[in-house]
Amino acid sequence: MNGRDGTLGRTTDDASEGRADPHLLVGGAPVARYVLAPDLGAEHGPRPYLHPVRTLAGTPVTDALPADHVWHLGASVAVQDVAGTNLWGGRTYVRDVGYTWRGDHGRIVHVGWEERTPDRLDHRLHWCDPAGDVLLSERRTISASAVSGHPSAWRLDLASTLTAPAERDIVLGSPATNGRPGGAGYGGFFWRAVATEPPEVFAGELTGEEAVNGCDRPWVALRGQAPEGGAYTLIFSGLGPGDRWFVRTTMYPGVCVAYAFARTLTIPAGTSRHGRHQVIVVDGRLDPESAAGLAAAGG
Repeated sequence: MNGRDGTLGRTTDDASEGRADPHLLVGGAPVARYVLAPDLGAEHGPRPYLHPVRTLAGTPVTDALPADHVWHLGASVAVQDVAGTNLWGGRTYVRDVGYTWRGDHGRIVHVGWEERTPDRLDHRLHWCDPAGDVLLSERRTISASAVSGHPSAWRLDLASTLTAPAERDIVLGSPATNGRPGGAGYGGFFWRAVATEPPEVFAGELTGEEAVNGCDRPWVALRGQAPEGGAYTLIFSGLGPGDRWFVRTTMYPGVCVAYAFARTLTIPAGTSRHGRHQVIVVDGRLDPESAAGLAAAGG
């Protein structure tokens, strides 16, 4: 199955063509680099990820390989328990035992392009177990666009279709579904932010990590200050059926569309799960009313 590389103007069916990490542009300005095949050890949960992601003024709003959780990789799709394989990185949470280093790390690998242009990346991926066998096939499209009427904002869209093999159901889980208390249902579309101090998080009238974590509000906003000095607001939307928001602000700054927050998710054999996630990246600190307006308008 061939993919179309819009940048090079010819087809390609593997990762060797156009191996340099692509960048997404908005109005000619680079806003995100897509690290396609990171050279990382298995314990990091190697996978394609976006980093750095920047505001239109150039303020970075993602972190990668931070000292506190070195397996946090910018903005990515990652799940800690995929049919028993750790595709998140770090230690695995084991029921009645706790976090444990195990030889259960797989990787998510780029298979081929369908489209590659300055504002749209469309490709195929395989979610693989430690032996390299395919657990899930994915079709992922990432696009960047301007936000009409908001010159300081741009929109990132990530659409993902996960397909189970014809002969096997695939169950997605999290530390929470494996017995960890405290709302630790992370795993899904995860954004590791960067901030000089704990950022603010809110979702409508809900404010703060404790109130927002685990909720199913249509959108969540994170306001922070980057080390370089620029203030930013990130507005996340795109929960699917059964998804919940996982957020952290005190231990580290991060927001996740969690696929298995409180209960496991099964993708039956031969079927697909579709998801679409959106992040509006804004320079400056938006008040809750302005953030709600942007979220409601969808940019």
